[in-house]
Amino acid sequence: MVSIMQSLRKWFAGGVCLSTAKLDGKVAVITGANTGIGKETARDLARRGARVILACRDTAKGEAAAQEIRKETCNEQVIVKKLDLSDTKSIRKFADDFLKEEDSLHILINNAGVMMFPYSNTVDGFEMHLGVNHLGHFLLTFLLLDCLKKSAPARIVVVSSVIHIFARINFQNLQSEKYYHGGLAYCQSKLANILFTKELARRLQGTGVTANVLHPGVIQSDLTRYSSTLKCLEILTCFMWKTTKEGAQTSIYCAVAEELESVSGVYFSDCKPAWVAPQSCNEDTAKKLWAVSCDLVGIKWD
Repeated sequence: MVSIMQSLRKWFAGGVCLSTAKLDGKVAVITGANTGIGKETARDLARRGARVILACRDTAKGEAAAQEIRKETCNEQVIVKKLDLSDTKSIRKFADDFLKEEDSLHILINNAGVMMFPYSNTVDGFEMHLGVNHLGHFLLTFLLLDCLKKSAPARIVVVSSVIHIFARINFQNLQSEKYYHGGLAYCQSKLANILFTKELARRLQGTGVTANVLHPGVIQSDLTRYSSTLKCLEILTCFMWKTTKEGAQTSIYCAVAEELESVSGVYFSDCKPAWVAPQSCNEDTAKKLWAVSCDLVGIKWD
């Protein structure tokens, strides 16, 4: 019985990034890196020698995470910067400061997110799931893109979820103007992540910058704190849920694996390409979402 449970646990743990790539001289930005899989991803990249920017809303927690990572990896180039993805002014300030202080950017990991959040709005009035999970990262990527291109080869990695299969982009209720359901809002934002990444990859062809998107797995994290149902499910089925270290493996793989240097626009799970729902591949929807997103955050991105 014990061996069966161990085998099951190993299966649920999923794929592992086996790359031994070093990142000395490389610069990486990871959003939401003070906790969860973002923190584990930062730890791994720092161990490989990268200069890692932890882009966090809570800088106190971010500094605690950075101190832990610096001590463990002996890499002093782990830096905390304030970034609140629910506030476009904060996003613009982060990008402005980054571009003044850093000469290059080789890896951008759009990792931060909210899940099953009670209905609320961002500082700019966006529905919280769409605003943080999609629009915030959309704007951040736009602001840092020239630096990524200048630093090519470079990679953009977006953390989505398999839960996108239950979503459609409802342009008539994009920000829950007519009705709100936390689960549906979260699913829609994760579908938006994939549509954005695929359209971004198409636009970046020939630039030396790739964009890929991933499902990290079902992970034990504080993302479930707003859903008592998910919290109970996590407790009852804990052996089926990945640890944060296990959940970070696909993010790390997409960021460092040598064989992915020219791979772009692909959805990954467990460190390999995975099936993606048909609605994630609709180019018309992706283009419309792109245009709507530009209008919402006030940019021109052709």
